[in-house]
Amino acid sequence: MIDSPHPTGPGHPRATRRGLLRTALGAGAVLGAAGPLALGPDRPAAAAGRTGTRGIAFHGVHQAGITNPPPGYGTFLALDVKARDRAALQSLLHTLTDRIRFLTAGGTPPDPGPDAAPTDSGTLGPVLPADDLTVTVAVGASLFDRRYGLAALRPHRLTAMPAFPVDALRPAECHGDLSLQVCAENRDTVQHTIRDLLRSSKGLIRPRWQLDGFQNRSRPTGAARNLLGFKDGIENPDTGSAREMDALVWVGEGGGEPRWAAGGSYQVIRAVRTLLAGWDEVPLRQQERLIGRRKSDGAPLGAANETDTPDYSHDPDGAVVPLDSHIRLANPRTDAARDSRVLRRAFNFDRGLDQDGEPDLGLAFCCYQQDVRRQFEAVQGRLNTEPLARHLRPTGGGYFYVLPGVRDQDDWLGRTLLAGT
Repeated sequence: MIDSPHPTGPGHPRATRRGLLRTALGAGAVLGAAGPLALGPDRPAAAAGRTGTRGIAFHGVHQAGITNPPPGYGTFLALDVKARDRAALQSLLHTLTDRIRFLTAGGTPPDPGPDAAPTDSGTLGPVLPADDLTVTVAVGASLFDRRYGLAALRPHRLTAMPAFPVDALRPAECHGDLSLQVCAENRDTVQHTIRDLLRSSKGLIRPRWQLDGFQNRSRPTGAARNLLGFKDGIENPDTGSAREMDALVWVGEGGGEPRWAAGGSYQVIRAVRTLLAGWDEVPLRQQERLIGRRKSDGAPLGAANETDTPDYSHDPDGAVVPLDSHIRLANPRTDAARDSRVLRRAFNFDRGLDQDGEPDLGLAFCCYQQDVRRQFEAVQGRLNTEPLARHLRPTGGGYFYVLPGVRDQDDWLGRTLLAGT
């Protein structure tokens, strides 16, 4: 659960979708093995839907889908690349760029006539809405093997995601050559986009695993509640601060990374199942001490409001907020811990019932950072032995590196990588 001092409920001056730049969920904690259970800002009930007529700019120094507020739905899709050589890989990246550029802008698909297969599935109607759609493309460590001659260009901190002590990883749900984070206000836009990208890249990629997520509305106000019933997403780095993003999220030139990587970011994806049967039997007072917050209003123990910052200097022995509580381990609020903050962008997931008839629900955790070792792994190291971990089961995910942004109409995803600059 990553805390954030920025309320999101109705009546708050920054409670609009565009104003929620500080609530992407984030850095004070990484729930269980994956980080905070964070859910989104106030939104209409899912059944009501949203018009989704807005668009998020595709071109820029950085890819979209990282610092803009998370919308209603998000899917993480890991892919294995089947391109036969480097030229085919370049063709794949050109294709993804062209399709993402068109889909995120919205508009009318070309009409090939009644005697040809339609260029679009038609599931969104004759005119595609922009719907706050973003598609964020990242590469995994396995892409830098011998197939494409990229081994010397691998980002230095990009490895296969290790198994942490609390993990129960399923190999089929881990890693990948590419990851696509597809987010939009409506679920059918996400599904339509994935279908389009897979169709347009047929023969060059193969899906490896998929994790579908959704954001909850806040109840009654303020930060939304996670699947443990606690308010979550109460702290994240300020995405409106270029200085903070440059210090915590974006990889710049130098710093030991290959030159082509400037403008990218390290991405961590974790599927963290919540073991609800055991959690629902835990007494309320114990639940609150495990988290470090009141369940009723989200305030830190001993504080008045959910946005209050706990003062650990006046609670050195953990009499108020236990030393092994989630919020205290995740963000002990020391100078050293400040550098380990991440920018979180997480969703919930519901995978139906498992083979034993138990609900398979949890957190589709994602975070972005400049240095996965200094940030995510440092936070995770503090959480490996937290008492809350017995109610969580991380099952999959991976480490990826987000490609630099597409600067203009002539640019394309991965250009600097394949050019070696």
